[in-house]
Amino acid sequence: MTLKQVIVVRADIGMSKGKTAAQAAHASVSAVFKTQQHDKIFQATLVKDWTKQGAKKIVLQVKSEKDLIKLADLCVRAGLKHAIIKDAGETELPPGTMTALGIGPDDETKIDKITGSLSAL
Repeated sequence: MTLKQVIVVRADIGMSKGKTAAQAAHASVSAVFKTQQHDKIFQATLVKDWTKQGAKKIVLQVKSEKDLIKLADLCVRAGLKHAIIKDAGETELPPGTMTALGIGPDDETKIDKITGSLSAL
């Protein structure tokens, strides 16, 4: 099984490149932590195997908060570990602004069913 992680960033809120990179990093790390927590419960090795495969990450974009929430709901239905990032509001955005979603790592085909139609950032 090929594993990957997808990070989805909102393109509609005008984040600078640095802010976008930081929010994508937050989404990636948070989703990995959630997956690791799940791995410990079920004694699986998703994160370990993903790391051995090169820790593949893809960054995609959505056009709205509504789209980000819809993807998170699809993750819940598919059983994919994920993390929504809300900004602290200390630099460019109001506090609580949803900026990004980290999905996985998990089976690439399972993630692609949810994110396959999205475009690259």
